[in-house]
Amino acid sequence: MSREPSSTYSPARAWAALAPLLAGQPRVRLSRDAGKTYPQKHERALTEALPTFPAAVRIFGKDGTCAAIFLDFDSSVAGVDWVEADVRAVQTWLHSCGARWIEDYSPNGGRHVYIPLEKRVTFSEARDLVEALGNRHRSLDKTPHQNLLHGCMRTPGSPHKRGGHQQLAMSLSMAYDIARRPNRLSVWDAMKADLAGEIAAVRALRLGQSFKPAATEAPRGLHLTGRMSRAMQQMALTGLYDANRYASDSDARQAVVTGAAAAGMELTDVERRMMQGIWPGLASFYARYASRHRIPALKRDWVKAVEYLNKKPASKAGMNNAHISPTSPPNTQPLGLQEISVSSNPQAEHRFIRTWRNALKLREHAYAESRAGLARRMVLRALGEAAHMTASRFIEFGDRSIAVATGLDHTTVGSHLRALRTENGPLVTLVEQGRGTKGDLYMLTVPEEVKTAAEDLSWRKGKIHALRPVFRELGLPAAFVYEALEHSPGLATAEIVKATRLSRTAVSEALEVLAAWNMVARDPVRAWSVVAATSLKELAEHFGVLEAVATQLHKYRIERILWKEWLSKNVNTVAEMLSPGEDYPWEMFEGPPDDWALADMAFTSAG
Repeated sequence: MSREPSSTYSPARAWAALAPLLAGQPRVRLSRDAGKTYPQKHERALTEALPTFPAAVRIFGKDGTCAAIFLDFDSSVAGVDWVEADVRAVQTWLHSCGARWIEDYSPNGGRHVYIPLEKRVTFSEARDLVEALGNRHRSLDKTPHQNLLHGCMRTPGSPHKRGGHQQLAMSLSMAYDIARRPNRLSVWDAMKADLAGEIAAVRALRLGQSFKPAATEAPRGLHLTGRMSRAMQQMALTGLYDANRYASDSDARQAVVTGAAAAGMELTDVERRMMQGIWPGLASFYARYASRHRIPALKRDWVKAVEYLNKKPASKAGMNNAHISPTSPPNTQPLGLQEISVSSNPQAEHRFIRTWRNALKLREHAYAESRAGLARRMVLRALGEAAHMTASRFIEFGDRSIAVATGLDHTTVGSHLRALRTENGPLVTLVEQGRGTKGDLYMLTVPEEVKTAAEDLSWRKGKIHALRPVFRELGLPAAFVYEALEHSPGLATAEIVKATRLSRTAVSEALEVLAAWNMVARDPVRAWSVVAATSLKELAEHFGVLEAVATQLHKYRIERILWKEWLSKNVNTVAEMLSPGEDYPWEMFEGPPDDWALADMAFTSAG
């Protein structure tokens, strides 16, 4: 097909006409680093308005299926001439199968070929076909179709990282007609039939490979209700599984459903995760059924899972994968924390900590809007949250525990704590250096210069949070903006700037990110508020952040065990100094009790 001169249509028209029809779901990811990455946090609702940044639409929908096959021919692999030859060969093959396609080209010589489909196909089917085709053609990048959660690609009209836009290699009217009248199922069957040998080879290769997620089992000691083994979580999220263990999508989906039942979930929990796109991998396993038959199929699989588990002898530790709820209070406190807490009046301690929070608010302007400044603000919040947890101004958590609570590396936490305690009028004071496996003992301190003002201010309502897992993906500015709106709903952008001590640019970008994920919304008078119905925990699960936290916890616990063993062999250490390090129980708490004056002072569970 000959290229149409770019002057005959605008990139904006091409984007508006084609992007919504080709995308697997109405979502688009923006690249704010000149096309290097398309991070999940910069995902937005797909509209007809042309983005100002390089923009890639999501290939797969929440149900794990795609509406088109996206073929990306990369000129950086073997040069422009090779791309041209591969594209011509693929187009000849498509013509022989009776297929119609849309083609565009990039300013750097890359080419995209889109094959719209009348009947959406599953992730597994699409991946098999693209991988098989990729084995024929060297310049074809197979990765967009190999990732259910993050597979995305620029469509015609999108800005390009080198300037210019994705340009159609055909008329817009012809491309629009192909998108509006996509290829019938018979064409898809013809494509698969012609590639049957290559598809079989791809599947055989997969059988010969050892598929290993980041870890095959959940780290011991991470007790969360509704959390399956990490292998099952990855299958539910990504649709990828070990072909040596599961012969088909049907076997894999039954394993996931059984894992969910064993973890203590309800059928409605699984159904909701499928319908809301939290588990697109599991949804893709049911995409072979018509829409009205998918939930009944899930219910049949659930009955099988329950029957299997009822026949299976229960282990001594209880049901497989069953975990303690993160909303349940701990049975015991660590010994060191008990000693600190019982030595003071819990109600008085909570009053002091709330006054300290006022001091933090008054002093926050001293921390520049740099990466280090934002990180120190979050470390202070983690210390405040820890103090409320233990009803004591004294905190004895190690650097690794605070690292889990803030999403930072433990060495970075250590440097920030040293800087914070050496400030003039510090908010934290080092009481005792750590010994053995004991962490440093810190005390929250109200600086003299702000003491009167902090005591005169009304106590701030609500909880103080360390970095909740979802903000590991969305960033620290988004965490501070969300916090401000939690405490004071209905703020205008200028008021949020004042409350957060962030620049207007940082606040505007954070609001854009939060609004894209329906975490905040703006009313007609342009005031922002939190969308209470949006679950931070479910978003964190959707982003896969909980697995990153679990990995960090597992790593640190192994390091603690090794350190304890080294101490026992090389140092004449008092037995009490070999007690387990005090873990920051981030997974059990989200802050102090709102009704802090209750005589019982019971710990508040995570919402």
